[in-house]
Amino acid sequence: MSQASAKLRSPSPTSCSAWGSRLATKLAAEILKRLFPAPTRRGLLGRRNHHQFVSAMDCGQTPANPFHLCSGLRALGYLMILMVAAIIGVTYYAVVIVAWGPRLLRGGLSSALALLVLGPFHLLLVLLLWSYFMVVFRDPGKVPINWRPAFDEETLEMGSSVPLSDSVAHESRLSTESSSELERRPNIGYCNICQNNKPPRSHHCSVCQRCVLKMDHHCVWVVNCVGARNYKFFLLFLLYTFLEMALDTLALLPHFITFFGDAVNHTTSSTQNLAVTFIAFVLNLALLLSLLCFVVMHTSLVLSNTTTIEVYEKKKAVAWKYDLGRRKNFEQVFGSKKILWFLPIFSKEDLENIPALGGLDFPTHSDVEA
Repeated sequence: MSQASAKLRSPSPTSCSAWGSRLATKLAAEILKRLFPAPTRRGLLGRRNHHQFVSAMDCGQTPANPFHLCSGLRALGYLMILMVAAIIGVTYYAVVIVAWGPRLLRGGLSSALALLVLGPFHLLLVLLLWSYFMVVFRDPGKVPINWRPAFDEETLEMGSSVPLSDSVAHESRLSTESSSELERRPNIGYCNICQNNKPPRSHHCSVCQRCVLKMDHHCVWVVNCVGARNYKFFLLFLLYTFLEMALDTLALLPHFITFFGDAVNHTTSSTQNLAVTFIAFVLNLALLLSLLCFVVMHTSLVLSNTTTIEVYEKKKAVAWKYDLGRRKNFEQVFGSKKILWFLPIFSKEDLENIPALGGLDFPTHSDVEA
């Protein structure tokens, strides 16, 4: 019994290798799934009228889609993931191993200052990686097959259960509705590629080859679309990456100055470490300045309840119907639980009570006023 319990407590190398092989197989399957996504299932209308759809293509009504080649960008995205890992690795080596890690052993004020740098550094790094993997692996939101808006389903149910005279009266009542009542109804589109209805604010992604709920853009850095269900994680990834790189730039600045001092004095001590520090400082400074523009832009978009794709559409509107005020706009992306605003998770209550987080229903001005 003691030998059996010892075996249970200490896993064998064979079990560890089996667990590693299963993890590698799972990651490989996920990569193949992203690179070669399964073809989108046709909607009910597309299945019934398949031959009509083929004949329409032969007549030239729906020409071949050249953007289908954009799906090859997914392979480029995995190279970008490796680049992210390389940048993090170089930065970690420069900040922790070369610059501030040795100071922890000196004691006194030097150790205290090193703790003030390395503590926030590792905290931001954990939050950065957590947010990053959530963006990569979380589905941004796909349109359900044969999706219909709620009021259409109610109308169909009423039409199948009420007498003809009542349905005629219902139609006449709909024809006399005011413009404000009609505005509450979502703008329903149709995707000829997916052969399915499109909920409000959804768009077809030529890289993912499917429609995405409240699509903002396709991000090569995360090999995924940014949509309704992972937009918060993308914003947190931007925020924590910006803060991390700002900290790294300040932490490496003294060593960057030392690099040029040693070059002037022709000293050769720790040349390799100084070169790594120089590369890390330049990379972090360049990406910091680039991310500043993205952080400012997406902050403005969140507070106005607008996506990157909708910027042009918003310019044509007198008043943006999805703009409900900064607080409500913010909650439609980050949720109402303040304690979870800066963590890449949602509470169960927010997922149930805020329809916008699901990506299928979005309140407008008329809904709030009503």
